[in-house]
Amino acid sequence: MADDFCKEFALQQEKYMIEDKKRKHRNKPNCMNDAEVMVILIVFHSSGFRCFKHYYKEYICKHLKHLFPRQVSYSRFVELEKEVLLPLVIFIKKILLDTCTGISFVDSTPLRVCRNQRILIHKTFEGIAERGKCSMGWFFGFKLDLIINDKGEILNFTFTLGNVDDREPLKRGKFLENIKGKLCADKGYIGQALFENLFLNGIRLVTKVKNNMRNSLMSIADKILLRERALIETVNDELKNIAQIGHFRHRSFCNFIANALSAIAAYCFFEKKPAIDVKFINNRQLAIF
Repeated sequence: MADDFCKEFALQQEKYMIEDKKRKHRNKPNCMNDAEVMVILIVFHSSGFRCFKHYYKEYICKHLKHLFPRQVSYSRFVELEKEVLLPLVIFIKKILLDTCTGISFVDSTPLRVCRNQRILIHKTFEGIAERGKCSMGWFFGFKLDLIINDKGEILNFTFTLGNVDDREPLKRGKFLENIKGKLCADKGYIGQALFENLFLNGIRLVTKVKNNMRNSLMSIADKILLRERALIETVNDELKNIAQIGHFRHRSFCNFIANALSAIAAYCFFEKKPAIDVKFINNRQLAIF
């Protein structure tokens, strides 16, 4: 899939490239093509290895030499990661993301780049990452906003700074593209203006109410769906503990983005994803088994 996509992407990219007639550039191809770099990055996040350097030097270079004959050094491979960021994003957005089923869940999870004790002396993301607060306390880094369906498949995602409100991505039209039906969220997404805006676009935001708010009537189907909102928490847990989307070993912003994107791509290839069994019985009432 990655090889076929990269071939088509290269053909489409050449149509929009601007030729520099004043200078003659050496257009020498890399030893490893973009598809090989993408596959190595994606497989790492489902391989069980904790250290990418050990994974590349001890597993790829020794045991998978027949699949990647034109291997490069580890330092050169880290440089090639930056060149596949654009095709990797388009590969995920256009090929791997699933379709909406009418029931969706949205949530944000923090991506810490260092421990709180080292915020003041942290240099890698100085001026880029921001302090934020979540249900687990303060952190320094970014947020990953996810939308999934009832099958546990990712519909869309975006990265924001740590101090950005969770409701901001929902105000963008691109983030909610192809989303319809009911969108279940936690109390952090409560907002009258946001609810009305989404309702006009064919999306019904379903949330619980805070203790200091007036209670409102809610259908049994919506109450059942809110009970199953923990589904997206399970997806976030698999992204962090299995796909290793967040760690403290980043040495550049490009390395952080490449690691996060390849982790999302690896999750899309998981054979078994957390899901709920939603069925409509004869009287059109929602039942979850």
